Amino acid sequence: MTQLKIKTNVVYQHLVNSDKKIVIEQGGTRSGKTYNIILWIIFEYCTRNNDKVITICRKSFPSLRATVLRDFISILQANSLYSEKYHNKSNSEYYLFGNLVEFISLDQPQKIRGRKRDLLFINEGNELFFEDWQQLIFRTQERIVLDFNPSDEYHWIYDKVIPREDCDFFKTTYLDNPFVEDSIIKEIERLRDTDEQYWQIYGLGERAASRSTIFKYTEVNIIPQEAELVAYGMDFGYTNDPTTFVSVYTQGLNLYVKEHLYKTQMTTQDINLFLKAEELLGKPIYADNAEPRLISELRKMGHNIAPSIKGRDSINAGIDLLKRYKINVLSSSTNAISEFRNYKWKEDKAGMLINTPEDKHNHIIDSCRYATYSILSSPNFGRYTIS
Repeated sequence: MTQLKIKTNVVYQHLVNSDKKIVIEQGGTRSGKTYNIILWIIFEYCTRNNDKVITICRKSFPSLRATVLRDFISILQANSLYSEKYHNKSNSEYYLFGNLVEFISLDQPQKIRGRKRDLLFINEGNELFFEDWQQLIFRTQERIVLDFNPSDEYHWIYDKVIPREDCDFFKTTYLDNPFVEDSIIKEIERLRDTDEQYWQIYGLGERAASRSTIFKYTEVNIIPQEAELVAYGMDFGYTNDPTTFVSVYTQGLNLYVKEHLYKTQMTTQDINLFLKAEELLGKPIYADNAEPRLISELRKMGHNIAPSIKGRDSINAGIDLLKRYKINVLSSSTNAISEFRNYKWKEDKAGMLINTPEDKHNHIIDSCRYATYSILSSPNFGRYTIS
């Protein structure tokens, strides 16, 4: 394929030269990481292999279609490689040089947990939960490539993937991409003087503490014996969102959080069996009041569960209540730690923070809100019976 005129940068060479199973590409904006990974898949992997299954994945399919799939088709067309007869649009699949390239998202669980694949490319991997990563790699036989912007200061990618001995980790910026227009470079470099955090993340491709992070917290190894149980909190999920369960304690102005459950695909019976196995039958549980059917079914199974109190602006009210305390999270509660690290305020188009939290990294947080707001905002704090 050397006769084809394709423009590549260092990301392409990373993939050519790496002999590791996993390659992680962390990059700032316009570093060319995603585009060059696609080039490598087409002009290196697919031309050198036959009868392989290549999976390209992102959290949501609209995002996948608007970015990676669009670039994939565009590159094929630019090199006279695209043919309608090889493009199964209904299944988002393309047959290239005898290989199957499939485009899937996390809202397609049957494909995530489906057949085996040879090569996996995860685009914007910081959007995924660790459990998603595990389900994907369990079914990947040869190589895994993941790219992302370092917009989360703390993430499972740093803790659980990059330290692996079979992983190569690379960082790139716009300076590694010789094809970025001068006008774009000027806009990126303008961030140096206007927004230090954005400059660190999107200019330099480095992790940075976020000004929009909502909570401060401390990791602790134990909950003091003197701490008083507030209640248990539960947030329901299923396909993409996990069902979560926490216990919350207070001692003076210290609030302690322990994560008990963080799992997708939990049916009502699964939840029932979990609560019984944890010996939580009869314990005070507050859950999302948007799920009255689930709460009713669990009550019929003998559980002391009630809908959380939700008043006007209850999300912000719950956040305000939590912030009155010094939050302590058990070091073993890894998903809780991740959420407290990454739960952030939204920004408007001008980059100004607004008083509305982002609707992500909030499943454990919601469980904590249900438990604390339903009890700590009540003058009857300390009386646990909610039957």
